Amino acid sequence: MKVYLGIDVGSVSTKAALLDATDSVLASVYIPTQGRPIPAVQEVLRRLAGAAPTDSEVAGVGTTGSGRRLAGVMAGGDIVKNEITAHAVAAIALVPEVRTVLEIGGQDSKIIIIRDGIVTDFAMNTVCAAGTGSFLDRQAARLNLPIEQFGRLALQAKTPVRIAGRCAVFAESDMIHKQQVGHATADIICGLCEALVRNYLSNVGKGKEILPQIVFQGGVAANAGIKAAFERVLGTEVVVPHYYDVMGAVGAALLAKSAVRKTRLTQFRGFGVTEADFRSLSFECGGCANQCEVVEITMGEQVLARWGDRCGKWQTTQETIRAGT
Repeated sequence: MKVYLGIDVGSVSTKAALLDATDSVLASVYIPTQGRPIPAVQEVLRRLAGAAPTDSEVAGVGTTGSGRRLAGVMAGGDIVKNEITAHAVAAIALVPEVRTVLEIGGQDSKIIIIRDGIVTDFAMNTVCAAGTGSFLDRQAARLNLPIEQFGRLALQAKTPVRIAGRCAVFAESDMIHKQQVGHATADIICGLCEALVRNYLSNVGKGKEILPQIVFQGGVAANAGIKAAFERVLGTEVVVPHYYDVMGAVGAALLAKSAVRKTRLTQFRGFGVTEADFRSLSFECGGCANQCEVVEITMGEQVLARWGDRCGKWQTTQETIRAGT
């Protein structure tokens, strides 16, 4: 039984998904990265190894996310692709009529415009924390609420308050002021959800033609308050797919399946890499005035890959990974 593995390494969370030959998701894993991507990748692989059917064989591996190169080297990736491509591929596979993808993760957010099954435009926000999941996590902690209850409480608001959402610092100050005035917690939470949505649409979605069917994915899609706020502002239904939190990994697995279709060969190192001793270090090349910082990944005593130099002097072990942009 051939299966396809997708790994999505983000700054906040690491995700992985295992798909069968019919593109059905057999298993998925979502864990916090906690600033340690190497142990995080090993842990998701360990969990998938336990969840995989006993007669399965990994026929292709794809990686995406901010740590896609590292994950590709560790697992033996057949394809390494950016998040826009991976999320778009997954959205089209799960919701074929999709025309707009709203994606909000822990540290960044993005919008993808799709027409006739092709990505025609996109935008990302990696600067302001006010439009991301980490902002909501901080505010939930300040209100002494589990983040899992955040969205449900927002739906109970009677008179939502308006909170400045352009900046995370100003939003937090405004929220504290509303607390001191005596507004109900549910009203404040609803105001925060609406502030995040306004910030997203005025920055990431600025100038974009947002048309249904609209798909909302990423970890923040679990927040019912954010989903409801998007629907109020956009005036249409927003669909949250079943695998909303691991869509990047699902897309990476689908891309891996396509990548190995002709060769029928995979670079997958096997689930045994969960016990391997991977190390990442960097050094400054003094070969020219650029003084590039070169990243080096080793497994035991073996150098697996290097990257970061502009001239290609150190990139001697990357040929096995068909890297995307």
